[in-house]
Amino acid sequence: MKALILCAGKGTRLRPLTFTSAKHLIPVANKPILMYSLEAIKKADIEEIGLVVSPENAEDFEKRFGDGSTLGLKISYIVQHEPKGLAHAVAVSKDFLGDDDFLMYLGDNLISVDLKEFVDEFRAGNYDAYVLLTSVDDPTRFGVVVLKEGKIVEIVEKPKVPPSNLAIVGVYLFTNKIFEGVMNIKPSWRGEYEITDAIGYLVKKGYNVSAKVIYGWWKDTGKPEDLIEANRKILEEMNVSSIRGNVDHSSIIQGRVQIGEETTVMDSIIRGPVIIGSGARIRNAYVGPYTSVGNNVVLEDCEIENSIVLDETSIIRIPSRIDSSVFGRNVLLTTSDTKPRIHRFVLGDYSKVELI
Repeated sequence: MKALILCAGKGTRLRPLTFTSAKHLIPVANKPILMYSLEAIKKADIEEIGLVVSPENAEDFEKRFGDGSTLGLKISYIVQHEPKGLAHAVAVSKDFLGDDDFLMYLGDNLISVDLKEFVDEFRAGNYDAYVLLTSVDDPTRFGVVVLKEGKIVEIVEKPKVPPSNLAIVGVYLFTNKIFEGVMNIKPSWRGEYEITDAIGYLVKKGYNVSAKVIYGWWKDTGKPEDLIEANRKILEEMNVSSIRGNVDHSSIIQGRVQIGEETTVMDSIIRGPVIIGSGARIRNAYVGPYTSVGNNVVLEDCEIENSIVLDETSIIRIPSRIDSSVFGRNVLLTTSDTKPRIHRFVLGDYSKVELI
């Protein structure tokens, strides 16, 4: 069995972060989102992986993961030159997939489920298609499924009037029968070839199509607030504390905290769960629960919690506590000591600032 991870999306809802990085490479709890997918797939005993990338971001992925050998994987890169939908991504991957069964995974998803169990059920059930579902509050945003006795009887993409609240969470298992479905569908009203339509084709033709409802947490990390929530979930599950840097005697470390090498903590309070990368400098600061701090970050005379701070960013002399925020790389947030006291900004497209 092979795996296909779809990473060609542009991540427009995460701008400006995605102007300089593919959304799948944005760190959550100091690890790229895609890394969690790769690790989950490897635990399912699948080692041959195709990453579907766009011409714009292919180099970023290859630079970060190479051929996958350092992870014990074999990674191939498949370029989807036009964003024509998930079924189109399957079509352009045909040479890589051949006649093998495969697991398809949306690369910006985080799922707390044992994929090995999912794979075993697929094989035992002799299914042609098998998908993961979960109950959602707003089914109009997802592919929605109607089940009858465990079998899919109806499937529709982003319905205006949802026939159920069971949404596809972005994990699928297919035999090569899915190519028959892909080759027999037309573009949707969105102008895309929908994988839901390809699965619907298999249903209509009487193929063995089923689904599994999961009840663990699942997060589509498509928006900044999704990143923050995913960060919270992962840090909640962090059960190992590790302090490799230098913490002075006037600082207080509480709860589960990981601090990287060559990081210094002075006159500060770190209240976990918190993860801090290497080479950071924390001085006269409060770093509260559910915060991820990247490498070479400077936090001085400030308070922050429930936030993500990426590499090389500096937050200095901020009088109010920062909460539920995402800072990209090489950001400087500070106040001026000169008068008159003014606000001065250099903000990229799609930036968001709230002043209180």
